[in-house]
Amino acid sequence: MTGRLYAIVMLASMSCWALVNPIQMLGQEVGPVHTEMRNVTYHFAPAVSVKIVSLSGSLVPTKEGRWPVFDEPASFNIHVDTSRILVPPADLAAVLNKYVFSAKDAPLRDVSAAVEKGQLKIKGKLHSKGDIAFELLATVSANPDGRVRMHTDKVKALHVPVKGLMDLFGIEIDDLIKNGKVPGLEAEKDDLLLNLDDVLPAPKIQGPVKDIHIEGGFLVLLLGKWERTSGSEKGRTSPENGNYMAFKGNHLQFGKLLMSDTDLTILDLDANDPLDFFLERYKDQLVPGYTKVTPGFGLRSYMKDFNKLQSKGQATAHSQ
Repeated sequence: MTGRLYAIVMLASMSCWALVNPIQMLGQEVGPVHTEMRNVTYHFAPAVSVKIVSLSGSLVPTKEGRWPVFDEPASFNIHVDTSRILVPPADLAAVLNKYVFSAKDAPLRDVSAAVEKGQLKIKGKLHSKGDIAFELLATVSANPDGRVRMHTDKVKALHVPVKGLMDLFGIEIDDLIKNGKVPGLEAEKDDLLLNLDDVLPAPKIQGPVKDIHIEGGFLVLLLGKWERTSGSEKGRTSPENGNYMAFKGNHLQFGKLLMSDTDLTILDLDANDPLDFFLERYKDQLVPGYTKVTPGFGLRSYMKDFNKLQSKGQATAHSQ
């Protein structure tokens, strides 16, 4: 073969490769990335977080033929097999204010939440009634369909007892819920049903609520196929201990790196407290840390806690 003919063949081959899907070049399937998390404070927003005691599940791509991308939170959901999650009442209130009752015509505003004698105490203002103050005591439980049920036991408006939830809100909240203006919420007589899948922003944590109760000042959520007798360690595959998030199998992209046959574990620089993680700021958390490569070309990235970063402006400057 002459040099000229060889060059033409090589150019043609390169052109064909350029048209091939990158995943086809890698020769592996696109699919869920197995994940395990232990002792992680997981932020959905700076002031909205949950405490993941344990989680076993998968990062599931939201688009066919694609893979999870850390820089695109809507590119995947976190599908839960089993998980134990603690929700501080203040953060629940932040969720209600920021995501559930954020619309201008929402019936409630300035919601706060606290634990009182084993029940959830919620205060706020009835925006649809001229911003009059209200408070209610609710008992929380898991609905058979996987949603959170809040049964209202006592209701007051302007410190005067009210018969029930519908008497407090009137027909307006029912209409707003039916019209889809209050996401993830449904009223049923004196109960409110909350669908966590529809309430929190991407990436969504998806898994039915198997049990919910109040313990130590937190709302304790058991998600997925949780069995009290077996605990959350069933099916655990990661050898890591302490505070971490592990990701294994298929493809995962973060920044400029696309991992094939993913083997990534994010660990806490300070093992004395939970790994404080905020996906929106993960680059800022990586910069002060360091990464090790395992013999099998896996990555072990030690990350600084989000709540220990410098000011937002300084941290962002480091990541640019």
